[in-house]
Amino acid sequence: MHQTAQQSLRQFAKANEIIDKHGPEPAHLINILQDIQEEYRYLPEEILFYVATAMDISPAKVFGVATFYEDFSLDPKGKYVIKVCDGTACHVKKSTEILDTLRRELALSEEKPTTNDMLFTVEVVSCIGACGLAPAIVINDKVYARVTPGLTVDLLNRIREDEASR
Repeated sequence: MHQTAQQSLRQFAKANEIIDKHGPEPAHLINILQDIQEEYRYLPEEILFYVATAMDISPAKVFGVATFYEDFSLDPKGKYVIKVCDGTACHVKKSTEILDTLRRELALSEEKPTTNDMLFTVEVVSCIGACGLAPAIVINDKVYARVTPGLTVDLLNRIREDEASR
């Protein structure tokens, strides 16, 4: 999937806007990477090299920050990122059944976390800090409490219907 020169320029123009918004100081790197990830849903390698050059810092430092923090991703993610909590409380309340349901419904696996249409990404996380709501999942930034396999399928169907009506 090769980009045209114009697509590449637009991509770098957006990165420039983000760098200009925060300022090119190394202390702003995390904020810049957060905004870039919000824009692209991940941190594209070519953008990370560009950020390093534009900020006059080493690519190793940029990649080091990008790989150190768990919230950053170097792999493309779907429009809807579903985080399945597997902390102790959720695990005891059978969060693995929720994960199995999601993977079965979306034809995903541990090795293939994102659907081909880039609509869904399923991730397992250690804790979402909602132990009293176990088992819980997060879809983008919204927490769903006391989730069952049936509710999980309903949520997926609602998202699919919303997307189809757009």
